[in-house]
Amino acid sequence: MQDIYKDSLTNLPSRFALMEYLQGLEHANIFLIDIDNFSNINNAYGFKIGDLLLIEIAKLLAIAKPYGSKLFRLNSDEFVLVSTNIMSLKILSDDASSMVSFFDQTDILVLDDIDMRVSISIGVATGKSSETLKNARTAIKELREHRRASYKIYNPDSSFIKKQQENIYWIHKIKEAFEKEQLITYYQPIINNITKKIQKYECLVRINDNGVLAPPIRFMEASRLTGTLSLLTKTVIEQSFKKFSGTEYEFSINITSTDLHLNYLKKFLLKIAQKYEINPSKVSLEMLEDINTLNTPEILEQLNMLRNQGFKISIDDFGSESSNFSRLLEFSPDYLKIDGSFIKNILIDKKSLIIVETIVLLCKKSNIKVIAEFVHNAEVQAKVEELGVDFSQGYYFGEPKADLL
Repeated sequence: MQDIYKDSLTNLPSRFALMEYLQGLEHANIFLIDIDNFSNINNAYGFKIGDLLLIEIAKLLAIAKPYGSKLFRLNSDEFVLVSTNIMSLKILSDDASSMVSFFDQTDILVLDDIDMRVSISIGVATGKSSETLKNARTAIKELREHRRASYKIYNPDSSFIKKQQENIYWIHKIKEAFEKEQLITYYQPIINNITKKIQKYECLVRINDNGVLAPPIRFMEASRLTGTLSLLTKTVIEQSFKKFSGTEYEFSINITSTDLHLNYLKKFLLKIAQKYEINPSKVSLEMLEDINTLNTPEILEQLNMLRNQGFKISIDDFGSESSNFSRLLEFSPDYLKIDGSFIKNILIDKKSLIIVETIVLLCKKSNIKVIAEFVHNAEVQAKVEELGVDFSQGYYFGEPKADLL
């Protein structure tokens, strides 16, 4: 019968042994050790070589581990070291750094003809329960936001932890918002700079969070994690088409790459347009992601099909670091929104002015209408008009509201 307290591959104490061991401790320093890019080794050499490598790594960890610590194999490519000594942050750092350096300088002979170097990442946490292991895992996740082959000591006050906690809050909140119909669409006017009148509105989703209206930046990641992005888009589409039914205004709706990959937009939009008697030519579909990420033939084909039905395509936040002029010409959108940070600084930053001038010139030559967002005062609006920008949007003209102006 297999001993569940011993790992059959490395002969180290197993995950079950670790959990039982932690329960009896008043204090533990946990070093969660993860092999960097181990899946690539399995894919390149096969699982047999991967298993042999894990055996050798276990042996090396037994040599490199802090004095008096116990070594466990957690699962797959993860090992755990537990020390019960009281250790300062400096000692924790020194021990983790020493293990990282040890592997960085060690070649591992797996078979006679396979010699490889492996790097490790370590998450470190201290505490007195199995919660400490969870904290060590969080530290590794934070570390890998930036680099590998290093270590990170868990800090409950880090911005990464706060972001994780906020995501957890919004995961619960967005589920509640769908159940209790707390999703509300707001509308911000877009001004035609020739006629000086409102011609369009952008439709912007909000969540009623205990009386405070939360913008998408707060809950979009949670919506992505819970698989509700398409439901979010469908809710905005339904509410917006209903709002603009019987009006003369055009309006834009934000869509994500998830909406495009699910390939439901054409059928759904035409159904809602028929329901509320909205001509598709009044509707712009505003791409939220960088256009470089939307480069598959299937997406381009889908956008062309939507265009053929009369819908217009708009690119949001153009001019940021990842924007690409050649991709812009491939998309050939009807509208382009210049990244608001450039408009906001157009009077005080020469670089912003040059970028806006360049974008406007390219769009005029390509028959693309330009929208400036973040227009917040008369001086910025005057400059935008001077540069030949077609439309303006911002608090100078009106903040997003539940009703049309």
